[in-house]
Amino acid sequence: MTALPKPGQLLTIADYAALPEDEQYRWELQEGNLTMAPSPTPPYNHAAFELAVQFRTQLPPDLMVVPDVDLDLTLAPADEPGSARRPDLVVVTRTAFDRVRDGGGLLLATDARLVVELVSPGSRRTDRVVKHGEYADAGIPHYWIVDLEGRPSLVACQLAEGFGYQDAPAVTGRFSADEPFPVTVDLDALG
Repeated sequence: MTALPKPGQLLTIADYAALPEDEQYRWELQEGNLTMAPSPTPPYNHAAFELAVQFRTQLPPDLMVVPDVDLDLTLAPADEPGSARRPDLVVVTRTAFDRVRDGGGLLLATDARLVVELVSPGSRRTDRVVKHGEYADAGIPHYWIVDLEGRPSLVACQLAEGFGYQDAPAVTGRFSADEPFPVTVDLDALG
C-alpha cells in the first residue's frame, strides 16, 4: 500500500508499515483504522526531549530510549486489522532496536519496557483511557503518563497480572522508580 487508504478501509500492520512517510501529520493505527494524532507544540517537544535526555544518562547498557516511533501492539493476527501507536518515548531493548535498524519493520510491544505519553489538549482521553487499556492489553509492563498542564506531573502505571495497570498517585517535582530501571526524573525541568 503506497497511498492513504479509502475511508472505511481497515489496515493490517503490514499495510500501515507500507504507508509513505508523512511530513505533515502523525498517524497511528487503532483496530485497523488510521487516526491522526495531535501535532506536537514546541513546549511539548522540549519536554519529550528533556525527558529522553534524563533517561539516557540513567539507562542500563541493554536498554535504549527512542522518541516518536511506531510500536506494533500485536493485538491481532498479522492478517487482521492491527493497532500501532506512536508513543512520545519508548524504552526498548538494544537487541530490538538493532533488529529494526538492521532488518526493518516496527518495534513490538514485547520489545517495550516502558512507554511514555505526554498529555496534550487533543489527547487527554486517548492517553488516559484508550492507550492505557491498549498498552495493558499489549503486555507493556510500565506506562507513564506525563501531564504538562500547570506543574508537570507523572502517573506511573504498572502492569498487574490479570488486572491491567495499577496506577500510582500523580507525582510532581522529583519522581524516582526502581522499575523498569533505576531512574530519577526532574519533572520541573520539563516545563
